[in-house]
Amino acid sequence: MIPRIGIIGGGFAGIMTAVNLIKKTTTPLELYIIGERSNFARGTAYESYLDKHILNVTTGKMSAFPDQPSHFLDWVMSRPSFRDLPKDIVSSSFLSRNLYGDYLCELWQESIKIAEEKEINVVELVDTVIKLTNTEDGIELSFLNSPSIKVDKCVVATGNQIPKNPSIPNLPFFKSPNYFQNPWKKECVGDVNSSRPILIIGNGLTMVDTILGLQDHKFKGEIYSISPNGFNILPHRHTGLTYQAHLEEIHNKMSLKELTSVIHKHVKIVRQFGVSAEPIIDALRPHTQRIWRNLTVVEKQFFMSRLRHLFGVARHRIPLHIYDKIQKLRIDGLLHIQSGKIIDITETDRGIDVTYFDKKQRKTQFLKVSRVINCTGPETDFSKLENNFLGQCIHDGIFYQDELKLGIQTNVENFKVKSKDGMEHSNLFTLGSNLKGELWESTAVNELRQQANAIADIILAEENFIDGSNK
Repeated sequence: MIPRIGIIGGGFAGIMTAVNLIKKTTTPLELYIIGERSNFARGTAYESYLDKHILNVTTGKMSAFPDQPSHFLDWVMSRPSFRDLPKDIVSSSFLSRNLYGDYLCELWQESIKIAEEKEINVVELVDTVIKLTNTEDGIELSFLNSPSIKVDKCVVATGNQIPKNPSIPNLPFFKSPNYFQNPWKKECVGDVNSSRPILIIGNGLTMVDTILGLQDHKFKGEIYSISPNGFNILPHRHTGLTYQAHLEEIHNKMSLKELTSVIHKHVKIVRQFGVSAEPIIDALRPHTQRIWRNLTVVEKQFFMSRLRHLFGVARHRIPLHIYDKIQKLRIDGLLHIQSGKIIDITETDRGIDVTYFDKKQRKTQFLKVSRVINCTGPETDFSKLENNFLGQCIHDGIFYQDELKLGIQTNVENFKVKSKDGMEHSNLFTLGSNLKGELWESTAVNELRQQANAIADIILAEENFIDGSNK
């Protein structure tokens, strides 16, 4: 019997799992790729409404294959608009996310052709999974509109969820057409009136993309941005600079306090030379997952409450020219960054009244805006998701979340999901952002490409359908 493999998610993680399965299998398969939109391969990340939304990682580091580090760069250089440009400059540049989406789409189309040659039946199903049931003879997937299907193995590659709503008393506000919970939709920056300010909740990378979108739609009014920590995004200032002296002092049995002490010591060293902490944090990247897994639950909780923001500032940066645009808006008085907490939001005929506590002024402040855009980051507590099969799986005990509610408990050696009783499902896998609780760093292409490659190997090895020469 030909194995049937279901992949829930049509973004990078899901498609690259399928690409690797197609590439490595030596016998036919049936692959069901399930996505809520028809933009298979692009996902939300690489189908932007604005070409000015660019990658935060340089071209030379964005290959979709862990064993072919220059794959994306070589693809870029083969395009007519890049052929005559210096390869080293292109390699160090930050290109459009939509261009990267084109790259993934081309990979996917090439894989579909290979699948036909190998007699692999690929079914692209555009629908929403509403229920997952693990039965004795396979996993049953139920959909909003399509008939249910049964697969032998299933990979949950759902990616990031939309942000959760802020905690306010006036819950009816969230039904307002002037509130945008999903900041990645074009509607949140379109049809804007520059005569009234706009509020963005959150001060991270998505806020930056939203501001660029508003500007592209000719919004010339004031923008307010409120978050607990204010704006601390840094640009890529030390491209190519490496610093690894601190790695010699870091070992597996270190406490979080000891680790923090080592990092602070070396930050002081580099500051003597006018260098900030980014190269120190960058050097930790290959070790971050191991460090995270060795922390206690109490240490992880402390990190999330006290250190997460500082780590994120040094870890997640933006290209210098984008940073300069944001800073100019602040200088011109068009962007106001506030460190505080939203207390309540109420809409009237005269606009939207926002009440918030200003940390700097230590008092309650008031704003009147025309719309509110939620850029607070993805919801990770799946039990709070509405009309989502992940919440159903949590409720039914099929999935179990980590103590911090960051993702799904999983054996990261084989990517098999654990049930509420701690037992592994032999036929249920996950990767990407769903592993954040297990690995912390599990959302960038660097991690996703390795995980997709590994899951394909594991599935095919269990089915005895892998060609060792293709590993």
